[in-house]
Order: sequence, then structure tokens, then C-alpha cells
Amino acid sequence: MFNIVIVDDYGLVSSEAFKIMRNTLQSSEHPVLGLATGSSPVGLYKKMIADHNGNGTSYKKVTTFNLDEYIGIERNHEQSYYTFMHENLFDQIDIREENIHIPHGDREDMQAECIRYENELKKHEIDLQVLGIGTDGHIGFNEPGTPFDSETHIADLEEQTRRDNARFFEDDINQVPRKAITMGLASIMRAKKIIVIATGENKANAVYGMVKGAKDPSCPASILQDHDDVTVILDHAAASRLG
Repeated sequence: MFNIVIVDDYGLVSSEAFKIMRNTLQSSEHPVLGLATGSSPVGLYKKMIADHNGNGTSYKKVTTFNLDEYIGIERNHEQSYYTFMHENLFDQIDIREENIHIPHGDREDMQAECIRYENELKKHEIDLQVLGIGTDGHIGFNEPGTPFDSETHIADLEEQTRRDNARFFEDDINQVPRKAITMGLASIMRAKKIIVIATGENKANAVYGMVKGAKDPSCPASILQDHDDVTVILDHAAASRLG
């Protein structure tokens, strides 16, 4: 079931997302958050930091799980998602490092890392999962064609995904890793509540496919049609095909 929220700009999108985040943080003694990287959730993270600094909201009892990580770059690489999350959120709140879970993308045995991460996920129930959506309808790094019953796995990144992410690598697609470790679609669907953040006209087709298209692995986000509690927060451009 989708709750569609359409607002005027990215700042308001982030504000609407933060309202849901704040409610989650206040309604559980030990909240478990599923977090995403990329440009979509940065505004939400800024509001979480401001709330922590201004209102004293504590993250000492919060546990987090990130969706994904590139394979083949070290954790301290400037474009690793481990680095992204620490720079954009974790280093500026009081979360305990031992409560932060991000897949390792530099393990010698990546299949074993997939199993380890999925097993850790299954010890918890995510209260709120934050998602962006790719221009091809991917969520996490679950590319088109990913089975709906997938759990944490190694993904081969589509050329379109790598082009979209090249802006973070000095616009050089050759620097963008070709593989990632990602929560699977079934892993994501276990969350109690999900928010999807999307802005810009380039996301309009993916948003339409997610909400109104056929439920089909060609648009991985369409699996969210089967979830009981999904809020999709959009600007007018991203919502332009919904009618």
C-alpha cells in the first residue's frame, strides 16, 4: 500500500521524510533503521543531525543497517558507502560504532560476507527502511531482473547505474565499480515501514513503474506494491507521470 506525498521541492521532501523518521525514533526504545546512500537521503540526514544538535535526540540505542556497498574498494576509500555514511551522518550524531552495520565490499570471500550480513539482518526487524530509487527502478543495488525472493547478494551493476553514479567519481565511469553487495528485495520487504525518496524528472518513469506499473522484476521497486506500509515522498517532477 502506497501513501504518496507530493511537495514543491527537495527541502520539503526531506522534511516529510524526517517527520516519519522522528516518529520512528520516538516510538521505539531501540529503533532499528535501514539506511541508504546517494543524494536522495542527504537532506534527511542533515535534518537528523540538526535535530540531534538542537533537541538532543540521542542515537545511542539506535541500530542501523545499510543497504549496500561497492565491491572492490576499501572502506576508507572516499567513495565507499562506509565513508559516505560516516561523513554525512554517523560522525555527527552519538550513535555507537558497534551498532552500525554496513556490508564489507573488500572481503576475500564475498559470498561468505553475503551470508554473514543476511544472518545479522535476520536477528533484527527494521522499523524504518529508507530507500531511493534508480532511474531504472532499482532499489538498493537490486538491478532489473533481480528475483523478488532475493536476499543479500552480489550484484553486477548495470551500465545505466554506473553512468548515474559516475558523477561521484569525477564523471569517470571507468572508476565506478562493476559489482556491489546489496540487501536483496526480500530482505528489504521485511521492514515494518518503508519510505522512498525521489526528486527530479529523471526519476518520473521509475516512480510510475514502482507505483502503477506491472509488478515485475524488470522494475525491482514494483515489489513494494506488496508491502503494507510504504510512503513515497516526491517533488512534482518525480511525480509527473502519476496523473
